[in-house]
Amino acid sequence: MYYSIGEVAAMLGENSSTLRFWEKEFSWLRPVKNGRGDRRYVEGDIELLRRIQFLTREAGYTIDGAREQLRRERHLPDADASREQLARTLREVRKVLVEIAGQL
Repeated sequence: MYYSIGEVAAMLGENSSTLRFWEKEFSWLRPVKNGRGDRRYVEGDIELLRRIQFLTREAGYTIDGAREQLRRERHLPDADASREQLARTLREVRKVLVEIAGQL
């Protein structure tokens, strides 16, 4: 079941602009957009929004603090650590490819 941004905003007692702002700040919050570009939220999106709302409104977290807390709760890797791991992996792949090219 999909919910519009207006329906979700009403459920949470927030403005639509707040939901769009949180979407920009929390990279793993990505509602599906239809052909007209209207956001369509599913239950998982709404649960995440409720958690963001709790952390920022009731628990007193800043946006950065809420992001970090959610990352810990979801065991999401730090973006910088992920980039470093990706860079290491790509260097290793390049090394193997250079070795293969040298054997040809």
